[in-house]
Amino acid sequence: MTFIEEVGSSIGPIVAVFVAAALLAAILTPLIRRVVLRHRIVDRPNARRVNTRPIPRAGGLAIAAAFLIVAGGFVVLNEGADWVPTPLNLAPGDFLALFLGGAAAAALGAIDDLFNLRARWQLAGQIGLALLAVALGIGIVVINNPFGAGVIRFSELFSVGFTVFWIVGMMNSINWIDGLDGLSTGIALIACVTLGLISLTTKISQPLIAVLCFALAGALAGFLRWNFHPAKIFSGTSGVQFVGYTLAVLSILGSAKVAVALLVLGVPIIDTFWIIVGRLIRGVSPFAPDRSHIHHRLLDLGLSHRNTVLVIYGICAALGVLALLVSEITTLYAFLGVFIVSGLILFAPTRGAFRRPEELEASAYETPEPVESPERHAG
Repeated sequence: MTFIEEVGSSIGPIVAVFVAAALLAAILTPLIRRVVLRHRIVDRPNARRVNTRPIPRAGGLAIAAAFLIVAGGFVVLNEGADWVPTPLNLAPGDFLALFLGGAAAAALGAIDDLFNLRARWQLAGQIGLALLAVALGIGIVVINNPFGAGVIRFSELFSVGFTVFWIVGMMNSINWIDGLDGLSTGIALIACVTLGLISLTTKISQPLIAVLCFALAGALAGFLRWNFHPAKIFSGTSGVQFVGYTLAVLSILGSAKVAVALLVLGVPIIDTFWIIVGRLIRGVSPFAPDRSHIHHRLLDLGLSHRNTVLVIYGICAALGVLALLVSEITTLYAFLGVFIVSGLILFAPTRGAFRRPEELEASAYETPEPVESPERHAG
């Protein structure tokens, strides 16, 4: 891993946006918490949630606001000040897709936080967001050939389909891993730092994208102060959709960062894939709740709520370091290895896994362990 020559001049802007976004998110979160409590926008305890008392949700609006204000402001000011160079391959539509699409993702998520939309409507909104990004110029058009020299260039139709799949898949991966206090927030924070660092290396050389990644990392860090166990507020659909969408777009804005994102976000991506496969094999809906998520498996092994979150943080951080140290081709092979091993682990039977919703309700008073996501998501 070799950093670009401009890395020294990029440190100041990176630290500035990180601190500003963290402070803004930390200030906005309790304000939003008061508003949603006043309007009773809360997750109430039941057999499928971790929380034992009503917890306000929609805290992701603080993450979105902090990032959009700080990162958007930096991009505007940087046009005149030229603190960090803007990559030649970035068009105005790319920034519009990032900021306008991110705001739309947070808004659609807030509607779900308020009205409890059905999963099909959430999915329709996610596809609409992905198509908006594609219409504004976001697309995965080429990847390095993992089987030899050169690159693989996608046709226009395949590129559109793959890009939509990537953005929707990223939003749902962040959604479904959001099962314990601070879990998805911390995973996304680690991913942002990794994507930011990789953007400062010679194989990417996009310091402006690094600044944007660290702005999102700062917003997540400020919110994590209120979201870590015991959580004072949940990010809600507004948070997971915004974070998933923004991470997906940031990873596309760089030829090698999709492969990096695959590895550093391997835990939520692989968990989501195998959960869907397992549910389909059992003949139930992919959205049916059960105890087959990786955090449930760790809880079943006897880990505490906090330690389970920290263990998954550690796994994601290790994958992030690996992504920084190896080539893109090796990154893809590493992801494949983690994919196979994780599948074996997630399909191994453990106490309480794969129980149907009616069984979960019946056992609500038999076990103190959490059964499903603390937030009211489809996963």
